[in-house]
Amino acid sequence: MADFIVREAYSHEVSSCGFWPGGGVIQEPAFYAYAYPEPNGFKRAAVEPKQAFYSSERNEFILLYDVVRESENPEEVLLSFLQSTYEAAANLGKWDRGALEQEVSNPS
Repeated sequence: MADFIVREAYSHEVSSCGFWPGGGVIQEPAFYAYAYPEPNGFKRAAVEPKQAFYSSERNEFILLYDVVRESENPEEVLLSFLQSTYEAAANLGKWDRGALEQEVSNPS
């Protein structure tokens, strides 16, 4: 990746997540989440669901797609992964969560 992109993309702390179709170190489709810069203790943080794990090769948490797909409530499982990894990054990184977060209202 070009230096000018990295300089802008990582000019502040970031919690990032996404979907990986599989290949390389993680052969299966999976969701991932990482923090940059990675705060101390992040890789040992307790995240949800219990099947999520930290990949030292990729420096990120991994939740295999099949875990989500085969669960009774896939949306809840995925959201718990995304929320718990964000909270681990924000809390361990001592981010000003009050300035970063807002309550989301449900339009229904």
